[in-house]
Formats: sequence, C-alpha cells, structure tokens
Amino acid sequence: MSSGTTTGADFTDAVLVGEKLEDRSFEGCDFTGADLATLRTVRCSFTDCDFTAVDLGRSRHLSSAFRGCGFDRAHLVEAEFAGCTLLGSMFNDCRWRAARLHETDLTLVGLTRADLRNLDLSGLRLREANLNEADLRGADLRRADLSGARMLRTRLRGADLREARVEPDAFVQADWEGAVIDVPMAIAYAAARGLRVE
Repeated sequence: MSSGTTTGADFTDAVLVGEKLEDRSFEGCDFTGADLATLRTVRCSFTDCDFTAVDLGRSRHLSSAFRGCGFDRAHLVEAEFAGCTLLGSMFNDCRWRAARLHETDLTLVGLTRADLRNLDLSGLRLREANLNEADLRGADLRRADLSGARMLRTRLRGADLREARVEPDAFVQADWEGAVIDVPMAIAYAAARGLRVE
C-alpha cells in the first residue's frame, strides 16, 4: 500500500498476509476479522481502530503507533513490536504467546485478565496500565515502569521484578507469592504491609 492517511475505511475480513505498510496513517478504521498474519508495519500509525478478531500472528511492527485501538480476541502469537507505542489501547481475551515487545510504550493500556505468562516485558513503560487479574507468571518485568498500574489480583508467581518501579498499592493488591524482587523492593513491600524494617 502507498503512503498517506486513510480515515474511516472498512477493512473487515481483509486479507493482508505478508503485506508491508510504511509511513501510513489509519484513523477510525475497522479491521474486524482481518487476516494480518506476517504483516509488517514501519512508522505507521493506527488511531481509534478496531482490531476485533484479527490475526496478527508473526506480524512485525517497527516504530509504529496503535493509539486508542481495540483488540478483542486478537491473535498476537509471535507478533513483534519494536520501538512502538500502544498508548491507551485495550486488549481483551487476546493470545500473546511468544509475542516480543522491545522499547514499546504500554502506558494506559488495558490488559485486564490478559495471559502474559513468560513474556519478556523488561524495561517497558506500563504506567497506569490496567493489569487487574492479569497472569504475569514467569514474566520478565525487570526495570519495567509500573507506576500507577492497577494490579488487583495480578498473578506474579515466578515473575522477575528486580529494579521495577511499583506503586505501594500493588504490594497489597497483587499476588506476589513466588515473585523475584530485589532488596529495595522487599523493604517497600514490607512497609506497604505494615511491617517495620529496622
């Protein structure tokens, strides 16, 4: 596809397998049910687009933005996002297995009840993300910025959170049993639970 801006277009059930989109902008477009497997985007932006039931398996996204988009039952297995932003996008019942996210901004992203087991989320910005009831068991969250993230009943068994930034509320609301943390975080955890550290 050539460069330019597309507004309000209907891409329902479109087949764009293996396509490469470069320097394109999409606003308010509907990609419901589209087959976008192995799609590659470079410096593209998607704003308020609907990705319900799309197949983005093995897709690659470089320096692209997905702002305020809805991903309901999307297939994201082995998808890769590098240098991207997913600001304010909502993910519901999506398949994330073996997805890769590098230097990607997940600020204000909705990941309620998301299955993020064993994903490498190290160093990512997850500020004010909704991680309520998300499954992060075994995930790599080292140096991740979880400031303001909602983590009610978030499962963290086996997750590595060393050097991560976490709000005190998360120490009370999330399930930390079996998580890997560093000494400063252990002190903050104890303080959040009313213990005195001397």
